[in-house]
Amino acid sequence: MLIALVILAARTQGLTLFQFDTTMREPLLTAFFTTIGFGASFSLLKRGGPQVLIFFGAATVFAVLQTLLGAGIASLFRLNPLFGVLSGSVALTGGPATGLAFAPLFEKAGITGATSIAVAAAMFGIVTSGLVGGPVGTVLIERHKLRRGKERREHLEVPLAEDIVEEKLPEPSVEAPAGEGREAFILLKSLVVILVAMWAGSWVSQGFASLGFTLPAYLGAMLVAALIRNFDDWTKLIGLSQRSLDDIGHVALSLFLVVALMTLKLWELAGLFLPLLVILAAQLVFVSAVCFWPIFQLMGRDYDSAVMSTGFIGFMMGTMANAMACMNVLVERFGRARRAFLVVPMVGAFFIDFTNAVIITLFLNIFG
Repeated sequence: MLIALVILAARTQGLTLFQFDTTMREPLLTAFFTTIGFGASFSLLKRGGPQVLIFFGAATVFAVLQTLLGAGIASLFRLNPLFGVLSGSVALTGGPATGLAFAPLFEKAGITGATSIAVAAAMFGIVTSGLVGGPVGTVLIERHKLRRGKERREHLEVPLAEDIVEEKLPEPSVEAPAGEGREAFILLKSLVVILVAMWAGSWVSQGFASLGFTLPAYLGAMLVAALIRNFDDWTKLIGLSQRSLDDIGHVALSLFLVVALMTLKLWELAGLFLPLLVILAAQLVFVSAVCFWPIFQLMGRDYDSAVMSTGFIGFMMGTMANAMACMNVLVERFGRARRAFLVVPMVGAFFIDFTNAVIITLFLNIFG
């Protein structure tokens, strides 16, 4: 982001400082979303029980409503509805990675400055969800007298969302070939499986494109990865390591974000500040209201439900890291919420990204 600001400052002086080679941006992005596909495990969904299914369904429906709200407000400003879609579930539920991933498709559909819009919307969501999530949960707890005083502690160490879910997908017992380290062998096998899914997924995406559907390049790879994951859950033939897959995905995402953020054209946001601010403010009010009703009621109207509502704001307006931070604020003050720290990471870290990509693709084809 610092580089993008330097380039913006130089541009105001009529200078062109850098020309970046972005050749690796698309492969890195496809690799990351392929690892997201490997997290779409039906056995994991069943292991989470009915509450995971309910929370996942609620998040999916909200992502659709989030998209419709953005498109509607954009239309009121006489802008392309896709402007509202981009600043809806693309950048908010999806976060900066999904926003940057879909931005080129929105550019092709006529949204000038899509990359900068996506980043601005995602940053707004991350900041505001961190500010609003904790207070919303606190109001729910205090209003319904749900405090767990007996479990109150000074500080609670809460693991990362991926760690919680990965514990539900135990590491396979793998014997490395003679002379090979076990960790290196698992990592190499995971990398090969990702590359195979990316290759097969490119054919799937081309097949959909031939039918007239606009798809991001990585969606086919996500679908293939999900099929491989569930095939392996059923047969145990491959022995996938979700921890290794996630590690590779995090590296790919980090490198992608570096390339994408350095090439931002921040000057393209000029003239779009007011409609973008109105859309994002409306989204913040909407998600906060939804947490009071129906999320809190759907999840059981108890203490864990209040913590889950806080997490819902975190990942539907920002990232899973936001959700974990917001929930951690509550559990440090009021006590542990074991069910919330199982349900929210499963949906926010693994499942919602998959369905959100499908929702975005659908609306791209409707409004594009």
